Amino acid sequence: MFMMLKGFIKDESGATAIEYGLIAALVSVAAISALSELGGSLSTIFGTVSSTLNGVAP
Repeated sequence: MFMMLKGFIKDESGATAIEYGLIAALVSVAAISALSELGGSLSTIFGTVSSTLNGVAP
Protein backbone atom coordinates (compact mmCIF):
# COMPACT_ATOMS: atom_id res chain seq x y z
CA MET A 1 0.00 0.00 0.00
CA PHE A 2 2.81 2.40 0.91
CA MET A 3 4.64 1.67 -2.36
CA MET A 4 1.48 2.37 -4.36
CA LEU A 5 0.98 5.71 -2.58
CA LYS A 6 4.65 6.59 -3.09
CA GLY A 7 4.34 5.79 -6.82
CA PHE A 8 1.21 7.94 -7.06
CA ILE A 9 2.98 10.92 -5.48
CA LYS A 10 5.98 10.60 -7.82
CA ASP A 11 3.77 10.27 -10.95
CA GLU A 12 3.81 13.58 -12.84
CA SER A 13 2.15 12.49 -16.09
CA GLY A 14 -0.86 14.81 -15.68
CA ALA A 15 1.13 17.81 -14.49
CA THR A 16 2.05 18.95 -18.01
CA ALA A 17 -1.58 18.92 -19.17
CA ILE A 18 -2.62 20.97 -16.16
CA GLU A 19 0.17 23.47 -16.79
CA TYR A 20 -0.85 23.83 -20.44
CA GLY A 21 -4.44 24.36 -19.33
CA LEU A 22 -3.43 27.10 -16.93
CA ILE A 23 -1.31 28.81 -19.58
CA ALA A 24 -4.21 28.67 -22.07
CA ALA A 25 -6.55 30.16 -19.48
CA LEU A 26 -4.11 32.99 -18.74
CA VAL A 27 -3.63 33.77 -22.44
CA SER A 28 -7.38 33.80 -23.05
CA VAL A 29 -8.00 36.16 -20.11
CA ALA A 30 -5.29 38.50 -21.41
CA ALA A 31 -6.72 38.39 -24.94
CA ILE A 32 -10.26 39.10 -23.73
CA SER A 33 -9.15 42.06 -21.65
CA ALA A 34 -7.03 43.48 -24.48
CA LEU A 35 -9.83 43.10 -27.02
CA SER A 36 -12.33 44.68 -24.64
CA GLU A 37 -10.06 47.67 -24.20
CA LEU A 38 -9.41 47.91 -27.94
CA GLY A 39 -13.14 47.59 -28.67
CA GLY A 40 -13.96 50.77 -26.77
CA SER A 41 -11.25 52.63 -28.63
CA LEU A 42 -12.45 51.38 -32.00
CA SER A 43 -16.02 52.34 -31.18
CA THR A 44 -14.91 55.91 -30.47
CA ILE A 45 -12.85 56.10 -33.66
CA PHE A 46 -15.67 54.77 -35.87
CA GLY A 47 -18.15 57.10 -34.17
CA THR A 48 -15.93 60.08 -34.99
CA VAL A 49 -15.51 58.96 -38.61
CA SER A 50 -19.25 58.41 -38.96
CA SER A 51 -20.05 61.87 -37.58
CA THR A 52 -17.53 63.46 -39.92
CA LEU A 53 -18.88 61.62 -42.95
CA ASN A 54 -22.47 62.51 -42.07
CA GLY A 55 -21.46 66.18 -41.90
CA VAL A 56 -19.88 66.03 -45.36
CA ALA A 57 -22.53 63.97 -47.19
CA PRO A 58 -25.55 65.88 -48.60
